[in-house]
Amino acid sequence: MRVRIASTKQAISVIAAHDAAQALREAISAQGTARLTLASAASQLDMLAELVCAPELDWSRVAMFHLDEYIGMAADHPASFRRFLRERFLAHVPSLAASHFIEGDAPDTGAEIARVSRLVGEAAVDVACIGIGENGHLAFNDPPADFETDEPFIPVELDEACRRQQLGEGWFPTLDDVPRRAISMSIRQILRSRRLVVVVPDGRKAVAVRDAVVGPLSKRVPASILRVHPSCTLYLDEAAASLLPAEVLWAAREAGGR
Repeated sequence: MRVRIASTKQAISVIAAHDAAQALREAISAQGTARLTLASAASQLDMLAELVCAPELDWSRVAMFHLDEYIGMAADHPASFRRFLRERFLAHVPSLAASHFIEGDAPDTGAEIARVSRLVGEAAVDVACIGIGENGHLAFNDPPADFETDEPFIPVELDEACRRQQLGEGWFPTLDDVPRRAISMSIRQILRSRRLVVVVPDGRKAVAVRDAVVGPLSKRVPASILRVHPSCTLYLDEAAASLLPAEVLWAAREAGGR
């Protein structure tokens, strides 16, 4: 895992978007198309705003998937991840080759999971732009996460820490309004991506970042599994990096991570 650090969320988002765009260009150059996974979270807002402006990137050759969606949530709900990406990404790249959304309100959840699993399994995802939750989750894989399943998408139960994060970020008026179940891309499917661009700003994530980078590799900290990926970069602002040990900060500087 490579660590890159910048002083602010905006600054690190610019770097992450630049790297993600370059990886997409390289995939298009090598194979004619690219496949992209995007997270839907407040932590990704600045990165997405930069990514949609990437120069010389042919979006008509890019197919997009997204990580997760609440079960039973309508696409026009203010907290819907489909709405998030349509407003903050698709509206700015209308020529996208394809957008494969998880329909959380589909009448048959099992059939919907099978549908999106089949689509994402057709070829490798070239770039996944993701984040880490305050409880260390990846997508909606809350601790203790399932590291074993090979299913691309799975139904999950959201723990209270995850639900409180959604409330704290302003997506819902009360905790009772936060759904308890979701469809999530699995840990192994995330790790199948050729390149992981992991954008994690904010001091609220500092404990999760520390545990993911230097703690035990554990299902209790799902993001710790990122350390086994051959091409994963963690993009942090100063606040998110504030609990990392000095040797990690030093290595980030030596590697051009600042």
